[in-house]
Order: sequence, then structure tokens, then C-alpha cells
Amino acid sequence: MANKDPRLKRKARIRRKLSGTAERPRLSVYKSLKYVYAQVVDDSSGRTVAFASSLSKELKGNSEGDKKADAKRVGSLIAEKCRAAKVEAVVFDRNGYPYHGRIAAVADGAREAGLQF
Repeated sequence: MANKDPRLKRKARIRRKLSGTAERPRLSVYKSLKYVYAQVVDDSSGRTVAFASSLSKELKGNSEGDKKADAKRVGSLIAEKCRAAKVEAVVFDRNGYPYHGRIAAVADGAREAGLQF
């Protein structure tokens, strides 16, 4: 299927070069048509450190219908959860998506909340 979907080809190419460690885990972002999901993964141990999405109970009901603003809130929520897990720096994995719109909004929200890339 990777040769049919260009995003999956880009994702595989990016993941060959990008890996999360215990000191700098990988912040992976996925977007569907309605929602945005972000998780921080330590690839060396195969463990998810933190997870947030626009469906999270902390964000549910705060949506004004603006998907970009929701993505920014997801970024700030994942940064809060990372700070609680004592993670200050991450490697950003855009998952094959272009770096604009909702993907950039997640990154901006996380940066503004204190997470370092």
C-alpha cells in the first residue's frame, strides 16, 4: 500500500531517519478529517510516554468548530502531559503530512507551552 499513497512513502522515508530516545522521545502527530491525535513515543523501549487528541476529555466541549484552534490546544495539552512525565525536549514527527495547517498548529501549541524541538 505504501506505493499507492504518497503520504505513506514520505512517512517511511522520514521514519528511517527519525527515532525517539529516552532523553528525546518522538512526538508523532496524526490527523483525520475531523480530529488530531498526538503521542510522545520512546522508540528505544517501545513505550508511549504521553497521548492527547482533540477527543481528550480535557478538550472535549471546548471546540468552536475551528480545527486549527483545536490542533493548537492539542499541542499545548501534549506539552503539559510531557512536563508531567518529566520530558522537556522531543523530536517532531509530522508523519508524512506537509508542515502547515493543523500539523504546524500542534507544533506551535506545544512550543508555546514550553516543549522544545
